Amino acid sequence: MKELSKKQLLQRVEELQTENTLLRQKVDLLIQKIFGASSEKLDAAQLDLFLLQTENAPGKSVASSALEEADPQPQARAKAKRGRARWPEDLPVVEQVIDPEEVAAQPDQWRCIGSEVSEQLDYEPARFLKRRLIRRKYVSRQDAWAMPIIAPLPSVLQERGSAAPGLLAQIIVSKFVDHLPLYRQEQIYRTRHGVDLSRHTMVRWLELAADWLGPIYRHIHTGVMAGGYVQVDETPVPYLEPGHGTTRMGYFWTASRPGGDVIYQWQTSRGTACLDNVLPVDFRGIVQCDGYSAYASFARKRDNIELAGCWAHVRRKFHEARGQDPLMTVWLLRQINHLYRIERKLRRAKSGPQLRAALRAHQAKPVYARLHRILTRLKLKRRYLPRSGMGMAVAYALNLWPQLGVYLTDGRVEIDQNLVENAIRPTALGKKNWMFIGHAETGQRSAILYTIVECCRRRGLDPFAYLRDIFTRLPSATNWQIDQLTPEAWARHRCLGQMAHAA
Repeated sequence: MKELSKKQLLQRVEELQTENTLLRQKVDLLIQKIFGASSEKLDAAQLDLFLLQTENAPGKSVASSALEEADPQPQARAKAKRGRARWPEDLPVVEQVIDPEEVAAQPDQWRCIGSEVSEQLDYEPARFLKRRLIRRKYVSRQDAWAMPIIAPLPSVLQERGSAAPGLLAQIIVSKFVDHLPLYRQEQIYRTRHGVDLSRHTMVRWLELAADWLGPIYRHIHTGVMAGGYVQVDETPVPYLEPGHGTTRMGYFWTASRPGGDVIYQWQTSRGTACLDNVLPVDFRGIVQCDGYSAYASFARKRDNIELAGCWAHVRRKFHEARGQDPLMTVWLLRQINHLYRIERKLRRAKSGPQLRAALRAHQAKPVYARLHRILTRLKLKRRYLPRSGMGMAVAYALNLWPQLGVYLTDGRVEIDQNLVENAIRPTALGKKNWMFIGHAETGQRSAILYTIVECCRRRGLDPFAYLRDIFTRLPSATNWQIDQLTPEAWARHRCLGQMAHAA
């Protein structure tokens, strides 16, 4: 074996040291993700503590140069305490009168002079019931030869079906809101209520419910895409593929309209072609997304689509890399916090798109430009290894820089896509319990049901009450009435009813 020269040995040692450093950073990041705090927010006092270290740092670093351009420390904002009632005022009340034993034994010997009232919050478990429909037959008293009359059966989702609207709503809410797999529901119904409902039966009912809710789902999809601005993200969900014996990876693609509804769509891949099904051909406007390359490839095919970036992902990259260069990462995080502080102020004032665009141009644009100067300087000076945490965070931000500035000029656009990521959370919680989808074809049915319950959640509706009412009305509804059955229309109708009742 040929001996290595001293120069080659030194080069090899340097390569191993670099590799060791990168591996240590990855291990530290993994430990932080598993055992550390998940929040990316840093306390203002912690930021100042790091920034004050520049006074003792030798020389003038890029961070200390950046400090000369930094904004003054924002004033602390006291959080208003919100008081709320202990329990809803409209809860039904069950009164229980408790008399002393002496009074119970000789009630005639005592006279009540008052009472003391105490309250407890109680709960009664849900119950099954048989809904027996009795249709009485009548004959005319005047015409003895007339045929008897009887009321027609109410319209139902399925002829000879044994599941009433309330039971269908309960199964859907338990699985897609409370994240109870069907096998657990089967056990609960058997052990607590003495009712045998097999998983196969409930699966057929869910398929039936998704098919009936399909027109409402498509109407919601049209409404989400009508505004010209959507946030899009995707999340992996395993599914069973017959004949392979193992699970494969599918995806819920989620599109959200800030201030409006959200839709889920099931795809068996994560490719660019999936976006053709999520975003219709006639969609024109802004798509806010992360740095996944499929979005850029899709936008190049569509001239009528502009991509907007997400500052939450940029902040997350620097937050994960803060152990490599604490001083610089904390300064960068502070600048990003300036941008978010402006958004909080706009949100508290309930500003419209025009005011948001004007204030962002006046206050946020200088911070945006300052960040670009510092990140460009860091890249040119090659201060960090390209594969290190800070190196990848700087590259990620600069690669998406034009997209990150879209929200500054369009007041409709949010600073990040956290709204669509929040919509994905229910699916992430659910798959921890039910682990996978039984078949690829059932993925879209799950997407329909997730869409309905998430739209209810966004509008503060009880999904059980909504679904029970909709399943009652759907069999007799026409296609022209679908727009009156969406969660948006249902919430508006309920609000008008409450206003009329209050008047």
